[in-house]
Amino acid sequence: MPSIKKCVVVTGFGPFKGHKINASWVSVQELAKLDLDIDQVELVIYEIPVIYEEVKIIIPKLWEKHKPVLMVHVGVSGVANELTLEQQAHNDGYNRDDVQGMVPSTRMCVDGSCHDIIVSGINMSVVCEEVNAANHKVSSVVSHDAG
Repeated sequence: MPSIKKCVVVTGFGPFKGHKINASWVSVQELAKLDLDIDQVELVIYEIPVIYEEVKIIIPKLWEKHKPVLMVHVGVSGVANELTLEQQAHNDGYNRDDVQGMVPSTRMCVDGSCHDIIVSGINMSVVCEEVNAANHKVSSVVSHDAG
């Protein structure tokens, strides 16, 4: 009996202030082109617009539609020198304009959430150790302050 593939959703983001192409989306597209030869995983990729109100709708719909075992959001930073793996996310501090010039009025990602911080169930320190031990051309670090 063949095994049922488990879904992994990987997102990148669309263009944003001063950037016609978002490197995060380019990276995700390259990931999808790799011949990963994974029999038990279905890789699904999406480009997410840099629009607060749309993100609030799209992400829950992706969870509902695909029921992934893992969802990874790939971002880009102009100051990072390493692969930065976020251990947690904050619900507050959203004060930068999206591509429509909008900012959430409450500066919250999810209004009314009972969680100020959500922590990944994946131990990013272990992932970093494995990435760094593999001697790739990039090193990784853990962050507790998602940008």
